[in-house]
Amino acid sequence: MKAIQITKHEHPSKLSVSEVAAPKPADGQVLVDVHAAGLNFFDILQSQGKYQNQPPMPFILGAEFGGKISERSPIPKGCKYKHGDRVFGYAQGAFSEHVVSDPKSLLPIPKNVSYAQAAGIYLTFPTSYEALVGRAKAQAGEWVLVLAGAGGVGLAACQIAKMLGCKVIAAAGSDDKRKICVDKGGADYTIDYGKEGWQKEVMKITGGHGVDVVYDPVGMLVPSLKCVAWNSRLVVVGFAAGTIEKVPANLVLLKQCSIVGLFWGATAIRDPPRYHEVLNLVLGHIERGELVPYTFDKLYDGLDKVPEGLGDIENRKTWGKAIVQVVKDDKAKL
Repeated sequence: MKAIQITKHEHPSKLSVSEVAAPKPADGQVLVDVHAAGLNFFDILQSQGKYQNQPPMPFILGAEFGGKISERSPIPKGCKYKHGDRVFGYAQGAFSEHVVSDPKSLLPIPKNVSYAQAAGIYLTFPTSYEALVGRAKAQAGEWVLVLAGAGGVGLAACQIAKMLGCKVIAAAGSDDKRKICVDKGGADYTIDYGKEGWQKEVMKITGGHGVDVVYDPVGMLVPSLKCVAWNSRLVVVGFAAGTIEKVPANLVLLKQCSIVGLFWGATAIRDPPRYHEVLNLVLGHIERGELVPYTFDKLYDGLDKVPEGLGDIENRKTWGKAIVQVVKDDKAKL
């Protein structure tokens, strides 16, 4: 089968498609024909050997996928899926024509969702849902500041906050991305957080109140503390800016705010019931049309486009979820 196999650590721009043996399902596993795969920033790190979770080489890059249960797959006893069922999930080796998975780690693709859309659901929406609902306890009427609002998790966070009845301020670095935050995410207001003094604009928008919740996948806790409300909650989701901050404790005291973290990937191991509960809650909202898994306008057509897609992510040219089509799908933009 065709795949993006890592045999040595290198920049993703140097990756290429190679022919490798198709994976063989172990006992209890199924074989999935991959139709689309999600591109993530951590793929860039993993290809260079810089990620916290590095599989032994050689390995196939990619983790998120949408596809169908292969006609060649065994169907384990108790498995709820049958040959041809559309599924999405998370497993090492998504940048390939086939991937193996525990069926318990798969979810059915709703009828109103394409393979391409499904390939971008597994990480973004559950992460943002648990951050805002489980960790920040965001309430209707509260002000929510979403940093990097046009990114994959950011756009999901904007939608979820609006669904909860919150007032959303989305931060993004360009006019085009700020427009996406409104048009796709439903944000009430947007700001350019690349401009000095953006916190004053947030305070003006909120009438001097400040924001009750900060959703931070960037690593901007310290500057955000200048525009938070009394009893606010700041959720640490990631460090896309590349810097891990040291937060002055006196600022936390003065605003009587809480700083909480979310390590969604570890939740699967440490709290499996909550992990699956959130996945199913998110899936229900998507099935009802309350949340929409938007994909970047440009679908990267073919595995040979993985380097280009990862390069665009690295250079911040994308919004929403960037997807590579492994199998051409005429309904990819449902």
